[in-house]
Amino acid sequence: MADRIYLDHNATTPTDPAVVAAMEPYLGDLFGNPSSVEHEHGHVAALAVDRAREQVAVAIGARPNEIIFTGSCTEADNLAILGVARAHPEKRHLIVSAIEHPAVIEPARALEREGWRITYLPVDEMGHVSLAAIEAALTAETALVSIMAANNEVGTLQPTRMIGELCAARGALFHTDLAQLMAYGVVDVERDHVHLASLSAHKAYGPKGIGALYVRSRKPRARVAPILFGGGQERGLRPGTLNTAAIVGMGEALALGRQSAATDSERLRRMCAVFRGRFLAEVHGARLNGHPTERVANNLSFSIDGVEPLALIRRLREQVSFSASSACATDKIETSHVLKAMFGDTARARAAFRIAPGRFTNQLDMQLALDAMLLEISTLRSIGRSAA
Repeated sequence: MADRIYLDHNATTPTDPAVVAAMEPYLGDLFGNPSSVEHEHGHVAALAVDRAREQVAVAIGARPNEIIFTGSCTEADNLAILGVARAHPEKRHLIVSAIEHPAVIEPARALEREGWRITYLPVDEMGHVSLAAIEAALTAETALVSIMAANNEVGTLQPTRMIGELCAARGALFHTDLAQLMAYGVVDVERDHVHLASLSAHKAYGPKGIGALYVRSRKPRARVAPILFGGGQERGLRPGTLNTAAIVGMGEALALGRQSAATDSERLRRMCAVFRGRFLAEVHGARLNGHPTERVANNLSFSIDGVEPLALIRRLREQVSFSASSACATDKIETSHVLKAMFGDTARARAAFRIAPGRFTNQLDMQLALDAMLLEISTLRSIGRSAA
């Protein structure tokens, strides 16, 4: 893989070497179960989990007791959606955007099958949710509003603070999926009136197989009921033996991200601006998807007239790794629900692909990738003209 340029960091990131180093002791000699605090092996592991919990809390402006470790961000999303529903049986309404990750959309649909009323908010062509639409949808029966902070496919940032203020004023809980934001943005759940937030390690240069849910303990407190049952770990909200090494890795990754987010974001924004400018100038009929400025720093989503994204990916697979849509649905050859919500079932929606550099991407990588893409786009268009 060393000779391939990796530009799919919105799907997953390489684990930072500093994170690997922090994890290594807990994959070897320090193997204790953190629930077995009566002996030294367990006590050492428990201390490591406590430190990681504090690191995660600091990274988002929370308290350590408000962090629940899960097996993934998907699990955290499910716990937020289903857990709030189970804890508030007197409220039967939920609001989500039409471009949420399936980890939010699918549990919402499950509740809908159980008789809950779900409002799926539309977005405009830039992927923005309307604050007026949220306000109009809120009722006394609304238990939860779930709007992701940054979209994983087109990079559009939502006005999280204003959404949080609106929910707080109307007495509804506000949940946001922060998976795409942790490595490149400043997060403060208190400032933004966030009651629940889902976190991912592997989107922020940490290991796969670990996530977390922030559950506000301060007034207004977020009440969540368990959706899994077992030994009572994580305040009974996520039973099961804690994955100490992965938890340590997540804590280290988010601590590093908090330190480097501003620098990384500025560098990536500059690189993406150069790539975007040349791409749009040299590829006739290419269009940027998502908001032109209010977007996560490392995301570029394009649609090209007359070019099939999967064909482009296949032709470049020995040189560059990038994505046609969300990596969580790569086994399905269908138009992304995000692009359909933005553009309808149109050629633009079907022709979208994503470029996402990261912490270890340099300007030469971007230049070489762009050169290769421009060549293959020209070739595909020539083939298309010949076939016609």
